[in-house]
This record gives sequence, structure tokens and C-alpha cells, in this order.
Amino acid sequence: MKDARVHLLATGLTPLFLMAACAQPTTYSAADLSYPKPKKVDVVDDYHGTKVADPYRWLEDLDSSDTKAWVEAENKVTFAYLNSIAARDRIKKRLTSLWDYEKFGLPKKEGDRYFFSKNDGLQNQSVIYVTESLDKTPRMLIDPNKLSKDGTIALSDYSISDDGRLMAYALSDGGSDWRTILVRDVDSGKDLSDKIEWVKFSFPSWTKDGKGFFYSRYAEPKPGDSMEGTNYFQKLYYHRIGTPQSEDILVYERPDQKEWGFGGGVSEDGKYLVISVWQGTERKNRVFYKELDNPSARVVELLNDFDAEYDFINNDGPVFWFKTDQDAPRYRVIAIDIRNPARNNWKELIPQSRDTLQGVSVVNDMFVCSYLHDAYSVIKIHDLAGRHVRDVKLPGIGSAGGFDGKRKEVETFYSYTSFNMPPTIFRYDMRSGESVVYKQPKVDFNPNDYETKQIFYSSRDGTQVPMFLTYKKGVKLDGTNPTLLYGYGGFNASMTPSFSVSRLVWMEMGGVYAMACLRGGGEYGKEWHDAGRLANKQNVFNDFIAAAEWLISNKYTQPKKLAIMGGSNGGLLVGACMTQRPDLFGACIPAVGVMDMLRFHKFTIGWAWTSDYGCSEKPEQFRTLYAYSPLHNLKPGTAYPPTLITTADHDDRVVPSHSFKFAAALQECHNGDSPVLIRIETRAGHGAGKPTAKIIEEQADVWAFLVRTLGIDDSKI
Repeated sequence: MKDARVHLLATGLTPLFLMAACAQPTTYSAADLSYPKPKKVDVVDDYHGTKVADPYRWLEDLDSSDTKAWVEAENKVTFAYLNSIAARDRIKKRLTSLWDYEKFGLPKKEGDRYFFSKNDGLQNQSVIYVTESLDKTPRMLIDPNKLSKDGTIALSDYSISDDGRLMAYALSDGGSDWRTILVRDVDSGKDLSDKIEWVKFSFPSWTKDGKGFFYSRYAEPKPGDSMEGTNYFQKLYYHRIGTPQSEDILVYERPDQKEWGFGGGVSEDGKYLVISVWQGTERKNRVFYKELDNPSARVVELLNDFDAEYDFINNDGPVFWFKTDQDAPRYRVIAIDIRNPARNNWKELIPQSRDTLQGVSVVNDMFVCSYLHDAYSVIKIHDLAGRHVRDVKLPGIGSAGGFDGKRKEVETFYSYTSFNMPPTIFRYDMRSGESVVYKQPKVDFNPNDYETKQIFYSSRDGTQVPMFLTYKKGVKLDGTNPTLLYGYGGFNASMTPSFSVSRLVWMEMGGVYAMACLRGGGEYGKEWHDAGRLANKQNVFNDFIAAAEWLISNKYTQPKKLAIMGGSNGGLLVGACMTQRPDLFGACIPAVGVMDMLRFHKFTIGWAWTSDYGCSEKPEQFRTLYAYSPLHNLKPGTAYPPTLITTADHDDRVVPSHSFKFAAALQECHNGDSPVLIRIETRAGHGAGKPTAKIIEEQADVWAFLVRTLGIDDSKI
């Protein structure tokens, strides 16, 4: 069930990022740290009568010699410290050993062929294969590992023509959100002459005849602006195979609406181009369409009120099916006849339930509906009239995804994972309801050694918040366990069970892993999301702090043994909580965080996040943002917890200046012996497409940092 609303790529969950270290281990302690002494500039902004200094504004210029020198100096300090930790090499060795297992992507069927990704274990990037039958030996179609020596060119996505002859695939260089689309002939394995550039937040969608595809792009940035410049005025184009990009047909643009973006998808029957019009990361959109049988047909504004989320599922001729939260905060399925689209003619097919409806597809003329029940997956099958047929039996409390396919196909594939079960691919028979394992990875661990439970705790205002706890069986509740608390809490993104080799190593070291499902996420639909955004954002931090307090009061851990971690919006979460409650945590790992809440909207796609955060240009929202902005709430003379900030020099989503300025200010304000470091990756971005080798290197650094700062017995490694 792939969400067609590609604008959600504008923000995302963030894995940890890594950088190779080369210095030899030496004896080193926090007391030996000597941080760089960066210059300070006299920059003061007036926000509605409030004067706010920004002495490290110069670090926003990522290409300046001063910034590059500061980055080099900070990395020198950080890696000297990390390489002095004796356990690091053993951690890296164990991570590498566990990571070395086959990983498979879900098969996609187009024409008479199946396409899927596979990673042999330690390959930096997964390889795409094609086969005429899943029982035959597949043929390699494209190996991204051959595109760069260090594995930093990634295949970010691909789309196959209906007849299975052509593949449009998007490449990302060095972790950037910018994509270059190329086209490969499946039979020969050779690329055609087609090359599409300056694409962001867009997915190619082929016409039924396979002669071309639709995509969206931005104008080519001015020199020096590609990594930091704001992204406005996206346009929707049609590319005909064999022609240069300069001849692409402009399908739709709105020069009067600089923030509008367009996701154009061709309906399965090939008759319509359905355009989802997004504006920022707001969970609302418009829906337009264009008849493809008529070359002169205009774009029709079907849903133009921007009042709710409308995800196009499929269609039965002129009847369009949508998943929507219109009058249903946990979503429902409706039918709209485009010949008579007035609201009083809409038909509800599947009503809202107690659980949150996350995705819907149509396979074998049935709706496959994926729900979240208290943050874990439940899959239900309905007929096209909306009547419940059956539930899909899943192995346990975990996360299931996939269930893509065509209306007349009788099979589909899905992946299931949990905290102690690696992603396993199942083949599902839509007629019998039988699931059969197709690919099951073999990881060097015993899942029966671990247990997971879900608890509910009270936040400051009494709201009950779910949290998953996973650890090796036999953990004693004596308050001494090293514990890692992870959270996100934003943009309607749900935290659900998943398998992680790096977390497995953490638990092998005796660590407890806790994941809180905070407000601001999508676990319970629109109301849960709204309760953690804009003026309600402090609820997210309160939820996270309450989770930490629950872990302490229930004897899982104690403050000096408790670490918190989060990436992107989760990096903001960690930054806000460590500035509000520095006494509560033994270590903090904010990754690629949004740390300057007064200026985030001035870079790349940051303006799109104002739907969740608000904007400092509005007086009331400025006061809310200023009250929790991590950069602006650091207090001189405070003893902050041991902190390892991670970012990357090619992150053009959350630009690294957020982390740069926060690190410089933290080191200036910090009064104590605890290390407060920043680790800056090179040739990497926000996380997607990061090479396996870099991931292992960074995770080894993070775990080594926690071993040292939390006082973990490294003899267990």
C-alpha cells in the first residue's frame, strides 16, 4: 500500500548516520576535551519586539572557508574521543557480523515479470533483479554499487512500465533529496538516452502505452543554492521516451501558488491522470484529474477545498475511490462519481472504525485495508461494496506493509516485522486467504531470547500514551539497566514495531529499548496528530519526558543510565527535552535535528513544515516556537548530559546548519565534564540511501559513546 502523496517525502523518519573514523585508539577522557572556539558575530533579529541574537549565523554558509574549518576541527575532537573507546571495534565487528544477511524487497509485478531488490548482506546499496517467474533464477537489472566507489550514489526509487519493458529509476548522489531520473531497457539491461534532472518529492508514473511518464520538478537552482535554497513552484511534466527533457510537456503549474506541489499518478485503467496537490506537510490536499484519452482535455479541479486528506485508491470507470479523514479523523473509504461530484452524492463504502486506517489497495476486486491498532498492524479484507470478508492472520504484534497489486490479480505480497523478527516476505492468496513465506532472512540470533511488551503511561495532562519495551528475557527491574528511549512525535508519522540489527546489539549489551508513540504522530489518527502540533507541540515533549519518568519509577533504569535518541523531527524532540530537563538523562543523541525553530522555514523544503510547527513570522506562533526552540533555550552555566549530535554535510532537507549552530552554542553554554560532541558525516544526507558501510560506522560510534557515558560493562560485548 504505497501512499501516493509523495509530498510526505518532505519530512521523514530518520535512521542514524555514520562516518568512518581513522585515528588509532588512545587513552582519552571527557576532561581532556578542548572544543574549538568559533567566532561570534553581532547579528540580532527583531521578532515582533523581541530581540534575538544569532551569533553563529555564519555557520549557515555551508561552503565558506570558516564553516569548513570549524567542521574539520569539530570532527577532529569527536573522533579522537570516539576512537579512544576500547569497545568500539568490538561493537563494529558484531554489527558487521549481524548485518551480513540477505535482505529482500517486495516483488512488484508488471507485465509478465517480477521486479525486486536484494542485498547480499553488506552491499552498500541493494541491487534490482528481474525474473519471469519467482521460481526461476533472477537476472540482475541494475547494481547501484557500481555507480560510485564509496556507495554514495543510491537508487532511491523505480517505476516499471505496464508491459514490463522499461524501468524509470531515480538516482540520488551523496544523500541529497535531488533526483536524476534515467530509463533502462529491461531486455537489454542498457540505459536509453533519457535523462531527467532537478526532481524532488516526485515519483515517475507511466502512461498505459509505455511511451512516457509523468513527473514533477523544480527549476534548476542558481549556482550555490542547490543544498540550501528554498524549493518553490514545483511543476508537473510529461516526458516522452526518446526525447530530451527540454521538450517535456508542461501539464500543470500554478505560478500564483508557489507552495503548491503536484503528485501525478496514472489510474490503473490508464484513463486518468490523478493529481494530488499538496501544500507543505499539512495532511490536507486537493485532487485534480485529467482525461488521458482526450489530448485536449483540461485539468479538472475535483476536490479544491483543502479541507481534508484524500488519497486516491483506484477507480471503477468514472467512480473514484478515496481514503479520507473528511468527517472521519481515523479515516474511511468513500466513492465519488466524477460525473456528479457534489458532496451530497458521495458514498461511504467503509466507515471509520476504532482503529486508524493507514492504507488501502485493490487486489482481486477487493479492498485490502491496513489499520493500526494501538500502533501495531491489523489487515482487513473488504469487497468492493465495503462488506468485511476476512482478516489477514499475522504472526503477532508487529508491522505489516505491502499488499500492492492490480485489480484482477489473485496474489499480493507483504512484509511483516517485529522487534525480534527480521522483515519476512509473505505471498498472500486473495482467494483462499492463505499466507506463505516467500523470503525469510537468516540472522545470527535467537528471537526467543527476547521479549516485547506494550504498556500505557500517563502524560502530564493525563493522556494515556503507548510505549513498546523490548529487551533480553530475564531483565531485573532494579533500576540499573542501560535504557534507550526513542521517539519522533510529528507529521502524523506512526512509530510501529520493526526489526533492527543495531538495536539487537544494544540489547545484547544488556540494554532495554523503549519506543514511545507520542502525540503528533499518526497512531490514533488526526486528533492524535493535532494534539502534538502548532500550539500543542509542548505535549510531545511532555509525553517523552513522562515516558522517561515512567521508566525510572518502574525500576527499568535511572537518570544516569537513560539515553534518549531521535532523528529529524525526533532530533528536535531530543534537543527540546535535554534543554527542558537536563537532569533527567544520562546521554542524548539528536540526529539531523531541527534545532533553530525561528529560521527553519528559510531553507530548502523547511517552509513546508510550518503546518506542524508554525512560523516565527507570526507573532503568536513565534512565542510558541521561541519557548521550546533547542538553540534558543540553552542556558549558560548549565551541566548538560553527555551529547552526541549527528548530521551530514549533504543533508538538504534539514540543513546541517541547525546542528552546527546548536553544537557551537551547546559547547559554549555547557558547564561540566560530560562530552558534548558533534559528528559530521561527509557525502551523506538526511538518511535515505546511506551506504551500509557508513551506517555500521556511525552506529558503532553511537553505541561506543553510550557504553562510555552510561557506564555499560563492555565485557558483555
